[in-house]
Amino acid sequence: MASKIIGVGNCIPSEIINNSDFQNHCFFDENGVKLSQDNTTIAQKLTAITGIEQRRYASKELTASDLGLMAAKKAIENSQIDPETLDYIIFAHNFGDVPHGKIQSDAVPSLASRVKYQLGIKNNYCVAYDLLFGCPGWLESLIHANAFIKSGMAKKCLIIGAETLSRVVDIHDRDSMIYGDGAGAVVLEATKNDTGIQSHLSASHTYKEKDYLYFGESYNPENSSGTRFIKMDGRKIYEFALLNVPPAMKKCFDESGYQIDQLSKIIIHQANEKMDEEIVKRFYKLYNMPTPKDIMPMVIGKLGNSSVATIPSLLSMIINNELPEHTIKENDIILFASVGAGMNINAVVYKF
Repeated sequence: MASKIIGVGNCIPSEIINNSDFQNHCFFDENGVKLSQDNTTIAQKLTAITGIEQRRYASKELTASDLGLMAAKKAIENSQIDPETLDYIIFAHNFGDVPHGKIQSDAVPSLASRVKYQLGIKNNYCVAYDLLFGCPGWLESLIHANAFIKSGMAKKCLIIGAETLSRVVDIHDRDSMIYGDGAGAVVLEATKNDTGIQSHLSASHTYKEKDYLYFGESYNPENSSGTRFIKMDGRKIYEFALLNVPPAMKKCFDESGYQIDQLSKIIIHQANEKMDEEIVKRFYKLYNMPTPKDIMPMVIGKLGNSSVATIPSLLSMIINNELPEHTIKENDIILFASVGAGMNINAVVYKF
C-alpha cells in the first residue's frame, strides 16, 4: 500500500507588500543599536541575499485557519472526494491563529478542528489534529499521513499548511521583511500502483541547534513591553542548512531506488533563494553533477517565506499550470525537502 496526492489547493493572500513598503521602518540590530544603513540599501541587500522583492499578507479579517480552510476547500474540490470520507485532517502551523492587531496566539481548539467544523464534516472518526515542526511541518504532516495510510489506519487524509507570519514579526527587525502569509493543502489517498510517496526522511538537530530560531523581544530598546516575536540567527541557519540538508536529501533519494538522472524537480521550502540554490548545488555535487537547468522552481521573490505553506502552495501552482516554465508530468520523480526551526530537516521522494 502506498499513498498519492489526488487534489491540491492553495490560498495566496491578495495584499501585496513590496520592499518599498518598509521604507519608513526603523530597524535595530540585536543589541538595540539603530542600523546605520538606509532602508533602501537594506531592502536591496535583502533582495540580493534572499531574492525577495514582495510578500503577501493576509487581510485583517482572516487568520491562519481561515487561509487553511480556503486551501483545503480547493484541494477537496480538486480531488472530487466527499469530505465525510476523510480519515485524518492534519494542520501544520507554528503560531496558531493570531488575529490582526493582537499579540496572543489562539490554538484551542486546534486549527484542524476549526477547519473540520467549517467544512461541515459530521464523521466523528475523521481525526483532526495540529502539527508543529517548524517550517518543515507540512512535509512532516504528509509523512504522518503516509504512515497512517501504509499501516491501514487511513485511506484518505487532508494535509494543510498555513501561517500568518506577518502577525508575529518584530517590525524593528530587518528579518521581518523575509516573511509572508499563505496556505496550501493536498488530499492524500491510498493507492496500489507504483505512484505516490517512494521514500522519506526526517531529522531533528537539537543538541546545539535548538535556538537558531526562537521567540525574543523587540530589537527596539524603547519597545520592551515583554511581547516576543519570531527571531533567528540567520548566519547559523545558513551554515547549518548547507552542511546538513544536501546529505539528508541524498540519503532520502538514494533510499527511493531511483537514479539521479531520473529526478525531474526539486520542490524545496522557499526560505532563501540563494541558500536554496546552494543547497541544490551541493546536493548534485554529492553525485558529481552540475545542477540541471530549471530543476528548482522558486516563487519566494513574489510570495516571501510563508513557512509551512511554501511547499504545498508551490506544488499547487505548478500542477495548476500557474508557472509556465515548470510542469509536472505523469511518472515524473519529485524530491521535496525542507529545513526549519528545531532545527528540523525532512525530505520526500514522490512519483507522479
